[in-house]
Amino acid sequence: MGIVTPWPANGRAIPQQTGFDRHELTRILDLYGRMVAAGRWRDYAMDFHRDVAIFSAFRRAAERPEYRIEKRPALRSRQGMWALVSEAGAILKRGDELSNILAPVERKLMKLVED
Repeated sequence: MGIVTPWPANGRAIPQQTGFDRHELTRILDLYGRMVAAGRWRDYAMDFHRDVAIFSAFRRAAERPEYRIEKRPALRSRQGMWALVSEAGAILKRGDELSNILAPVERKLMKLVED
């Protein structure tokens, strides 16, 4: 006999994984490129699971990621679906908009200009 796959009861298919849309990925990779040009980051990784999508940025490939940018759509109505996580695993910033989450990392690119 064949394998019977049940049809979703509520009419909506459950997503198999969470991912970044094109605009979000463009913003993240733009920041990554600027950090590489500044010599701060050298490698990245992306993980896609059912409930979370993670972009990890590394100083060196053999270390833990310096930052993780996490997207958790289930937390959209509570704490905000975006989170910036440090190397130690502490949540540095959480919110609804990606630009607010990337702001602390972008501040590291700013340099003091003297007259």
